[in-house]
Amino acid sequence: MPLKETLALDLKESMKSKDKVRKNVVTLIRAAIKQREVDERVELKDADIIDIIAKQVKQMKDSLVVFQKGNRQDLVDHTNEEIKILLDYLPPQLSNEELEQIVKESIQETKAQTKKDLGKLMAVIMPKVKGKADGKHVNQIVAKYLQ
Repeated sequence: MPLKETLALDLKESMKSKDKVRKNVVTLIRAAIKQREVDERVELKDADIIDIIAKQVKQMKDSLVVFQKGNRQDLVDHTNEEIKILLDYLPPQLSNEELEQIVKESIQETKAQTKKDLGKLMAVIMPKVKGKADGKHVNQIVAKYLQ
């Protein structure tokens, strides 16, 4: 079933069950999808929707840092709950071991050796892990392997 249909069904279900957090998260995703479809005058495919959801997760994780610095545990808990719901719509996230394996293979493929090769290496890795790993996390793993 296409992701848009899944989101529509989940919205109905969350409204019936009075799950406000899930309803708000699904509404947020659907609004972002609709906005992009209107702006670009295209029908988004699942891969595009996954990009939108991954971007939402990244924004929420960035917000978490601010909330934690401000000692707002209520917002931290709420945001963590929203992130958990968003992750349900993304493909399973890669483990550290799987990411490290992809990084090692990509280093061999591009023959990257120094931090100057970081951009070239990331350009090879990111399409492989799209929606399955956070770019910041991938960058940290790549930095371990480059001098």
